[in-house]
Amino acid sequence: MSRAARGAAGLAAAAVLLGGAAAGCTGTAGASQEPSGKQSSSVAPEKPESKKPSPSKSKGKASEKPSESTKPKPKPKVLMSTGSKSKQVRELQARLRAIGHFDRSPTGYYGTMTASAVSSFQGKRGLDRTGRTDTVTWARLTAMTKQPDRDALYPPTTNKLDKPDPRCLKGRVLCISKTSDTLRWMVDGKVVTAMDVRFGSQYTPTREGTFSVFQKSRHWTSTIYHTPMPYAMFFSGGQAVHYSSDFAARGYAGASHGCVNVRDEGKLASVFSQVKLGDQVVVYR
Repeated sequence: MSRAARGAAGLAAAAVLLGGAAAGCTGTAGASQEPSGKQSSSVAPEKPESKKPSPSKSKGKASEKPSESTKPKPKPKVLMSTGSKSKQVRELQARLRAIGHFDRSPTGYYGTMTASAVSSFQGKRGLDRTGRTDTVTWARLTAMTKQPDRDALYPPTTNKLDKPDPRCLKGRVLCISKTSDTLRWMVDGKVVTAMDVRFGSQYTPTREGTFSVFQKSRHWTSTIYHTPMPYAMFFSGGQAVHYSSDFAARGYAGASHGCVNVRDEGKLASVFSQVKLGDQVVVYR
């Protein structure tokens, strides 16, 4: 090859090298052109998109709540308990008495006997025997009992009246029960009024049977024991129905000498004014 030819070949090679260097500065290193004119896959790939949970899944997780079964049930609210005193307590006692759980007259005071009666009712109904009247206990009791009337809320006697003797159902009768310790003044089978009574001891028992009032005295003093016997209505020898201040003060801790003692002076005074000589007296057990 001549010197001129070798010079031309060297210039052509230099031109090729210069063209490759220029392409490397403006493009991506190592890239080659595809026939379509697009860059080949040797171009660095883009960073993959971060995966995000679908809106439905994300929403589902965010809105998840504890199931009802896992939530602790709220404790029933206590409405009445030992020491409470109200009209509602009186109603509670009357309702319990109507179904045999409370054997006293309603007082309106929530004492140990009321708590025991509530506990008994709760046990019979499968409730916790707390002795306190909560919303659940009250709802169960009111659902199975009637609204008590005034006689049930304010009964005439402290003791529970029993069924009157058949002899008391006709005419005018002082109907006296040794079983319930009560006296009922009855006219034609209807109770006009009732009151608590006590009787003689085992050494001086009150006679039982059918009698009639043969003597009345507003102010009488015992000729044997020299004790006052106000509103005395005699029915058998020296035995009479009369007011007793001792009964009013001591209750059933004492006893009479055979008479029928009454502790409610006002009630007995009213009956005394109504009873006539010859009216019947029935003392039964």
